[in-house]
Amino acid sequence: MRPIILKGNLVSLGVLLREDLKHVWLWYNDREVRRYLSYPEEVFFYEDELEWYEALRREKKHEKVFAIIENSSRSPVGLIGLHKIDYHNSRAELGYFLAREYWGHGYASEAVKLALDYAFEWLNLRKVYAHVFETNVPSIRVLEKNGFRLAGRWRKHQYVPGEGFVDVLCYERFRE
Repeated sequence: MRPIILKGNLVSLGVLLREDLKHVWLWYNDREVRRYLSYPEEVFFYEDELEWYEALRREKKHEKVFAIIENSSRSPVGLIGLHKIDYHNSRAELGYFLAREYWGHGYASEAVKLALDYAFEWLNLRKVYAHVFETNVPSIRVLEKNGFRLAGRWRKHQYVPGEGFVDVLCYERFRE
């Protein structure tokens, strides 16, 4: 049984379990999923996921990572996290991804909404920010749909395989 932290209509945010790592490992090694994540060239070993999980458990004050759970199947379909949580300045960085077969179903939009609810209501943060590559149009739509506003741009900042160097867009969303 998995504890559910917040429940939406399509997906819920659940506690990430050690047994989820087999899915995470496969997702992280899918080149299409990795394309728009940090270090797209990286190859992950299962042991890397175990070490990441243990580090996440130790750093849970500053890192909140949830499994995105599809409500109908109760299966994990991706991850979403609030990273670099800074309680002094009341902000965190948002990051998320879905397994490829779950793209285009509204899951990411609802997961972001739930993560914002958690950040603003449960952590009492005032700001959540995110970085997205200019060519990742679906993710830009997810952020904008959830009230994020473009705050800046780093020109030709990130190499994306098959696309070259692209701009990194900086988005932010305030509690108000």
